[in-house]
Amino acid sequence: MKLARFVVAGMAIALTLSACGGGGGQTGTGGAASSGGLEKTQLLVGVVPVPSSAPLFIAEKRGFFKAEGLTVKTEIIQAPQAVMPKILNGSMDAFMTSYVSLMAINDSGAAKLKLFQHSQEAAPGVAGVVVAKGSPIKAPADLKGKTIAVNVLKALGQTLTNAHLQEAGLKPEDVKYVPVAFADQLTALSSGKVDAAWLVEPFLTAAKKGGATQIIDTTSGVTAGVPIDGWGVTEDWLAKNPKTAAAFHRALAKAQQIASSDRKAIDEVVPMYTQIPADAAAAMTLGKFSMEADKASVQKLADLLQGYGYLKSKVDAAQLFASVSG
Repeated sequence: MKLARFVVAGMAIALTLSACGGGGGQTGTGGAASSGGLEKTQLLVGVVPVPSSAPLFIAEKRGFFKAEGLTVKTEIIQAPQAVMPKILNGSMDAFMTSYVSLMAINDSGAAKLKLFQHSQEAAPGVAGVVVAKGSPIKAPADLKGKTIAVNVLKALGQTLTNAHLQEAGLKPEDVKYVPVAFADQLTALSSGKVDAAWLVEPFLTAAKKGGATQIIDTTSGVTAGVPIDGWGVTEDWLAKNPKTAAAFHRALAKAQQIASSDRKAIDEVVPMYTQIPADAAAAMTLGKFSMEADKASVQKLADLLQGYGYLKSKVDAAQLFASVSG
């Protein structure tokens, strides 16, 4: 479990930065640019310490933001729900968000969010359910009556796992889900606190290297290609900052294009904001970085969330995406 301890320790450091307001520090509201007419030149972006955030750091490293007249600072977050006051008052301009979080926030009425730029959709091996070494649980059907750890209840992990349990003949209520932070899941599994755990990279690779057995690949089969996350903004921010939005989007899109075709570019930046060692970053299974999400897959995810009762209202996937001009 040496790699597991190394990765967990590194991620714990990154999440500690979140509690301290870490990342790259905060910015003020920013003034209008002297050229180009940008409404803001200084942006604060919330970054989740996962591979999907890599394009932003590629853009920074390669000078794409600077070329657009932008200075981008970052703050490590775990999810947009944790920083909603900053998002609502405009002090945080954009943020990494899962599709599930974005839809849940919109459904709650807490804010009106748009997906500004897609980042990553699932590929086989990116996320899955594992059991401890030597566990008598060998297949999904064996999970009946068992406890499964997920990072957040009624979110992506529970939704994907439910779909695979149903395929195996079980009902969602046949198992018990408990919330356990990713950084604590390996300990909960090895100590017997939970029978199984839903893990994402880099924790999934670490768990398997430590002897855990994967019994469900939750990003293949019935849930293949599920959209994972992207960059979010509020409708209000878009309306107030159209030129800044266009400039920020151009820089992000250029970096997204690089991420979609150059694995080394991702590996180079992941250790910068996750504290994941370079060798662990290079060993991770990544999802697919593409320019746009498949709208049908987004709709399928939304329908699953509503079907399980995690969203109150039906979602029109087409309405989730921002229209950015320029």
